[in-house]
Amino acid sequence: MGEKSWVVDINEKLKHMNPLEQSQLWEKRSIYIVPSCVKELNDKSYKPQVVSFGPYHHGEDHLMPMEEHKQRALLQFLKRCNKPLENFVKAMEEVAGALKEAYERLDERWTDRDWFLQLMILDGCFMLEILRTVSDSSKNDYAGNDPIFSPHGMLHMVPYIRRDMLMLENQLPLLVLEKLVSVESGKSEQANRLHRLILRFYERDAQLESGALSLHVLDTFRKSLLIDELKHGNARSFDDNQSRQKDNKNDIVRSAMELNEAGVHFKASHSSSLKDISFRHGVLRLPPIVVDDTTESMLLNLMAFERLHVGVGNQVTSYVFFMDNIIDSSKDVALLTSKEIIQNMLGSDKAVAELFNQMSKDITLDEKDPLDVVQRKVNKYCKKKCNKWRANLIHTYFRNPWAILSLLAAIFLLALTVTQSVYTILQYYHDNNNSPSSPLTPLPIFPPPPAPAPF
Repeated sequence: MGEKSWVVDINEKLKHMNPLEQSQLWEKRSIYIVPSCVKELNDKSYKPQVVSFGPYHHGEDHLMPMEEHKQRALLQFLKRCNKPLENFVKAMEEVAGALKEAYERLDERWTDRDWFLQLMILDGCFMLEILRTVSDSSKNDYAGNDPIFSPHGMLHMVPYIRRDMLMLENQLPLLVLEKLVSVESGKSEQANRLHRLILRFYERDAQLESGALSLHVLDTFRKSLLIDELKHGNARSFDDNQSRQKDNKNDIVRSAMELNEAGVHFKASHSSSLKDISFRHGVLRLPPIVVDDTTESMLLNLMAFERLHVGVGNQVTSYVFFMDNIIDSSKDVALLTSKEIIQNMLGSDKAVAELFNQMSKDITLDEKDPLDVVQRKVNKYCKKKCNKWRANLIHTYFRNPWAILSLLAAIFLLALTVTQSVYTILQYYHDNNNSPSSPLTPLPIFPPPPAPAPF
């Protein structure tokens, strides 16, 4: 009976199967639950520490203390804009379906429409108040001793909130904030305003092009990392596409120190865009990056977003993979730090090396990735005979001070030997030139006549 019921159920689903509807459903998703196979590498980086945004982590015990502050932020927001809560609820109801579809999957408790909209408004107002307070402290109308919105709170609590807001599972559709601001101001089309607010919050100088609203805060932040700030011909050019097929796919990827030994010079790129990586005339340019306590979590969540959101691209993942290739040890980090490519806020060069090495585990890259072209150009440069000879010389004789001293001593002794030999030869010819038997002054065959006697 059970087997027949299963067959009937499958046949019924088959009748209503519509690939186009499935495709449209997937296009609406933008907030995902990170798979357990990804979390196993670093579970902490995907879990919010102080505040939850959205349904995935709502109600967790360690995040409950922030719920009281969310309520206060909502009241302050409503009092300031002098608009009834019903106006915001009505506006949010119009997009409730789109907001739910943005999440990969929701628990049964969120099927209650009112409960879901309450969450969106409450979390949205708190996020909006945080963004505004930090971005423009002159308009802060909270109490001077407020635990979150005061200068004290900005110093001690906001850094954790800023980190939590960049977690993939902890996102709100930016549509929530747009509806709140639109009702508050009475004006629609708030995309550019929200983008600027988010980028100021994260101290990003980049400016997004006018256009569609980003998916969420993480998406906005990612776009700011990839903006071509200077249109100067990026290194990821198409002129090497044909050579891609000719190069050996099994080329050994060299570390920064090995590349430096082979004559590759490192310089900071002209912009901070992660796409601004180039290699020309022996110079490898990389965008400067600040590595601190939040870097690992930020990059891992950006990579998870690229892994799960089809069509968004893999530029951040490619960057992390490239950095892992050229960073093998603390010496590589020290070299990149000296070139002002890495600003190490962790203190230990070894910690930075381990950070990039661990983040790149289980990464899968497309063979057509533009950064692969840069890597192949670097490998081709290192394969030149003069560069291979230079690398071998440095690797053999200049790896440690004792080898350098031995080489210098050998060169000095060789120079002394050559000098002594030359001096001996010159002395020999000098003595022969001044000698009566010198071949250069032939002796007469007959002796000269005696001198006449004096009278």
